[in-house]
Amino acid sequence: MSSLRPPSQARVSNTGRVVLVTGGCGGIGHAICLAFQESGAAAVVAVDVVQDGTVLVPPHVEYYRADVSDEASCQASIDWTVNRFGGLDVLVNTAAIQPPASYVPLDQMTSELWDRMVAVNLTGYTNMAKAAVRQMLLQRSGVIVNVASEQGHRTARQVPAYGPIKAANIMQAKQWGIEYARQGIRVVSLSPGAIETPMLRSTLDAQGGGAELANRHPLGRIGQPFEVANAVLWLASDAASFITATDIAIDGGLGAYGAFADPY
Repeated sequence: MSSLRPPSQARVSNTGRVVLVTGGCGGIGHAICLAFQESGAAAVVAVDVVQDGTVLVPPHVEYYRADVSDEASCQASIDWTVNRFGGLDVLVNTAAIQPPASYVPLDQMTSELWDRMVAVNLTGYTNMAKAAVRQMLLQRSGVIVNVASEQGHRTARQVPAYGPIKAANIMQAKQWGIEYARQGIRVVSLSPGAIETPMLRSTLDAQGGGAELANRHPLGRIGQPFEVANAVLWLASDAASFITATDIAIDGGLGAYGAFADPY
């Protein structure tokens, strides 16, 4: 239902700031890169594994090819960013995989797929944060944002890997936030509900289809990547300077809606 009243809009300035976004060539990561670029960041670096990232990121966003599961590559991406742009103010961890083949009961999950999902979705976050924190400690400032998921809070059948890993992403942010709270570094996580991305579309049938998935959210729709990006923009700004070591839901009310409640 649209409102007849005028909308509000929050504006965040990132003038002079340097931002690195993993998984920046698609979906939520792409939207986050665009949001930081449009808010005036001095440099936005998209880290991804695609062969030619320059055509997949917004104009004026830099591209650095790296596999986040490789610690040396992660350190190299941070070093390259700092050497070229003089510092690092924000790291956003979004790089993650959720292949259709992972929608199986635990006893049917292959060890190869499990290991790859852990390497990218969990170890990748650690690898990037470890390298970023080293620079942020020198600056005595910085913000790290882990993009987690509502699946990190509640689960369903046939998702034995993604949800448990996302729960770990949430705890990573809490632990890192506590660890470095007195050294000028804030760390938060975000838990999106269903967001319109290529990864979501690839598993839509397994989740009951678009209309069914939208209806599970009290707002009655699937979220858009820019809505997650807007939250990241705010959390990474000084407007959120008293927020650290916690998780924020960007889920259209999904997390509050009980399984026992009458469906919409």
